[in-house]
Amino acid sequence: MATRDFSNFFLYRWRYVIGYVVLGLLLAGLLLFAGLYLPGGLSNEEMTSVVRSASLSFTNPETLAIPNLPYYALQAGIFALFGVSVLTIKLPSLILALISAIGFILLLRRWFKPSIAVLASFIAITTGQFLFIAQSGTPSILYIFWPVALLLLGTQVTRVKKLRFLWKILFAIIAALSLYTPLSIYPLLAIFLAVALHPHLRNAVRRLSKPRLIFVGTLFGLIIAPLVWLILINPQLGMTLLIGIPPSWPPDLGTNTITVLRQYFLFWAPSTTEIMTPVYGLGSALIIGLGLYRLILTRETTRSYLIIFWIICLTPVLLLNPNFTTVTFVPSILMLAAGLTSLIAYWYRLFPLNPYARIAGLIPIVILVGGLMITGLARYVYGYHYSPQVAPLFSNDLTLLPKDTKELVVSEDEKAFYTAVAQYRDNLSVVTAPTSANFVVTRDARGGLENYRVTRIITNSYSQDADRLYVMTRV
Repeated sequence: MATRDFSNFFLYRWRYVIGYVVLGLLLAGLLLFAGLYLPGGLSNEEMTSVVRSASLSFTNPETLAIPNLPYYALQAGIFALFGVSVLTIKLPSLILALISAIGFILLLRRWFKPSIAVLASFIAITTGQFLFIAQSGTPSILYIFWPVALLLLGTQVTRVKKLRFLWKILFAIIAALSLYTPLSIYPLLAIFLAVALHPHLRNAVRRLSKPRLIFVGTLFGLIIAPLVWLILINPQLGMTLLIGIPPSWPPDLGTNTITVLRQYFLFWAPSTTEIMTPVYGLGSALIIGLGLYRLILTRETTRSYLIIFWIICLTPVLLLNPNFTTVTFVPSILMLAAGLTSLIAYWYRLFPLNPYARIAGLIPIVILVGGLMITGLARYVYGYHYSPQVAPLFSNDLTLLPKDTKELVVSEDEKAFYTAVAQYRDNLSVVTAPTSANFVVTRDARGGLENYRVTRIITNSYSQDADRLYVMTRV
């Protein structure tokens, strides 16, 4: 019987187009879902981010001397256009997450086969860690955005001849801006080590135009000049910003090691706070381990050089700062893609000439990837929607604040955040003691108010401490 040619099937010929369309729709839906509904409130870190963004002033250079300046500048621009709300606070991260995901898909297509790129992309965008970072209105998303942009642009420089000078310029700009984010020096260090030690990359860099490299290097230096100035006037900030040395020294390496192991390998006791642990599910962790093993076996390749150096650089960083689990996301997904490559390649070696067996082998792979996607989404949804320990960590008081509020009475701890909100909301005055006959007061600031009566209590959906705002008037 003649062998059937599956390449003529419609689904086979259009499989990647269909896959990427589904991937794009799923990504857009998940980002909207995460941004609007889960966790559905603001963390303390997000409120701090609002305060820092609102404090930026180009007429006062001292306000620009802060880490993650590019993120705060983007957030401040969005506030100026659309005001401050839960959505606009999270919008910079959602935009950068979308760009990062698209860039990551393109990077995976450059580094791996199209089938691997599609499968790894589905797993990446459905992990709880990615979805949480994507909706968090803090600079955490930059730990994904910068490495993806650097690797993708670096690949363009070494592999693509068309518009190569443009790719060099963009790489220099991204590399310089990334240094304003703590710990972002390590992807650059891994790239530098790979270029210096791998023969192919070393030869590729040698063939680049020297005058253009000088121009790009000058551009890089100009962009990081404010950062250099900042480090010169505050060397301790440079140690924290670039290298990741914590302010409290020496750290407890024993405790930190146990914390890291619990965050990555305590699969039988998952937990959720502002960090979901374990960071990856058991299935994903096993594939990541398989991918690391494959990279060690194929250590002569450029991607193996880069990822191995990257992991070596990040290991001491995690031991010093256990909470920076986000910095491992990109190398972990790259190792996961390498692990999927091993799985599929092993099955194809078993049946090199049997098309039916090769097609049938896709069934367990699809089941595996589908299972990892479902468990990743389930961990995120149940962890950040149904966990009673997590709900108090996120506040939706800003959503509850009436739009027509003229005077808002807050506590000292709340003043910085609501003052930042008032900068972008007309006719809103934020005080710690009432100055008018009618006002709104937060739950924490209500105590001690006499000669006023409550006309309305604004509550949330929580079972405890649900009274969030009080509309009051003078008796």
